[in-house]
Amino acid sequence: MIDFENGTFAKLRQVDNDDIGGTVRSLLLPDEEIIGVYKTVRDRVIFTDRRILAVNIQGATGKKQDISSLPYRKVTAFSIETSGIFDTDSELELYFSGLGKVRFEFFGSGHMAQIGQTLAKYAL
Repeated sequence: MIDFENGTFAKLRQVDNDDIGGTVRSLLLPDEEIIGVYKTVRDRVIFTDRRILAVNIQGATGKKQDISSLPYRKVTAFSIETSGIFDTDSELELYFSGLGKVRFEFFGSGHMAQIGQTLAKYAL
């Protein structure tokens, strides 16, 4: 489970939408659409049109996974910081009702506009 006290996923790089793994794919609803897939060295964050799936790869072999499903309908507020000329990273902070805050740091802007529109659609 995500540690909402220190919930930061740092330096996520956008990868191909097919790079989600079989376990995560089996958790998707039949009509759930993937917006973007991002990963660190080991962990992944998948944005869909309904929720965020945060995958924490554990153990030396990486076989064990902790998958947190964060539905957009539980988001009470969010903040998007886009990349600039010298600061090429972008950030997304999400505040979840009754849980706390999660922060994502991205290389570049990725799908920040689409993620922001999706959040607005379900969180407002």
